[in-house]
Amino acid sequence: MSATPSTILVVEDDSIVRMLIVDVLEELEFNVLEAEDGDAALEILADTGKPIDLMMTDYGLPRMNGRELADRARKLRPALPILFASGYAEAIAAPGDMNIIGKPFSIDQLRDKVKSILKNP
Repeated sequence: MSATPSTILVVEDDSIVRMLIVDVLEELEFNVLEAEDGDAALEILADTGKPIDLMMTDYGLPRMNGRELADRARKLRPALPILFASGYAEAIAAPGDMNIIGKPFSIDQLRDKVKSILKNP
């Protein structure tokens, strides 16, 4: 029963929020990579030796917003599932193959959303 845990790249510019999300995902037994902005995330994504099963990104990132990051991430990894986190979830138009979770979210909401995305990429 030792399936390899999924790896999630968390992109969040607020270090406290990022730390909380990482803690929750690690508690749920995911491998977690962290990036504080789009440039750092793209650097991680460019390393094709790193398996990444999901990118969870804040929509309101500085310099490059989450949507721009998602578009650039998909150029590097075309099948990468994307989960946007936003306090303005209802105002975001995400493509049908990308997902959104509204902030604030509970641990259960995050767990359920991530598991449903990883089951149905």
